[in-house]
Amino acid sequence: MKVSLINGVVMGGGAGLSMNTSFRVVTERSVFAMPEVSIGLFPDVGASYFLSRLPGYFGEYLGLTGRRLNGAEMVKCGLATHFVPSKSLNLLENALQSLSTSDISTITALIDKFTEIVYLKENSPLKRLETINKCFSKGTVEEIILSLEKEIEVDGAEKWMTEALNYMRESCPTSLKIWLRSVREGRVQSIEECLKRDYNISCHFLRRTVNNDFYEGSRAKLFDKDNKAMVRQRER
Repeated sequence: MKVSLINGVVMGGGAGLSMNTSFRVVTERSVFAMPEVSIGLFPDVGASYFLSRLPGYFGEYLGLTGRRLNGAEMVKCGLATHFVPSKSLNLLENALQSLSTSDISTITALIDKFTEIVYLKENSPLKRLETINKCFSKGTVEEIILSLEKEIEVDGAEKWMTEALNYMRESCPTSLKIWLRSVREGRVQSIEECLKRDYNISCHFLRRTVNNDFYEGSRAKLFDKDNKAMVRQRER
């Protein structure tokens, strides 16, 4: 029985290692995101499995927009199982290490002793789930973008909408499309099937089977940091 203690940033591979454990404990310092589309990759490491099982189309939203979630939001959407203040985390870790059983009910009861109730901030995207479901349930990336644009025209530009649109417009178009299809397929597949697909797709990215977007995106975002990768890609 595995317990993940998440007391900081968990993105990409870190999310893949922790999100599929039985217990996922977060704190007020926790930050979750899957920002791979911004560097020309896609949310892999089983993300199509654990994000597709979030409420409604929240998983599509997270993967397409790279939105960061705090600990409270992770608990409320189901990415985390417990919220424990960071000041109590060492005590919890020591208590877990002293256990001589892997019984689920025993571990649950122990973690519950350190758990606190959390509340969402008013600007949390989880409080906009109805609109997110309406927009991100569309069949294509283009339709999702168009739906967000229409929502802004009708109801005004909320910050989360403009951030989502800007992020998608600046991200790799191929990566956006791959993630949308991947998360939709992952909704009815096992974790093993999702990981196998992730591996196959990642190999094609590394081999540059379709394009050079991953290498160019990594250069622009992680190394040179000129943030011009997507402009260059669209000019090709």
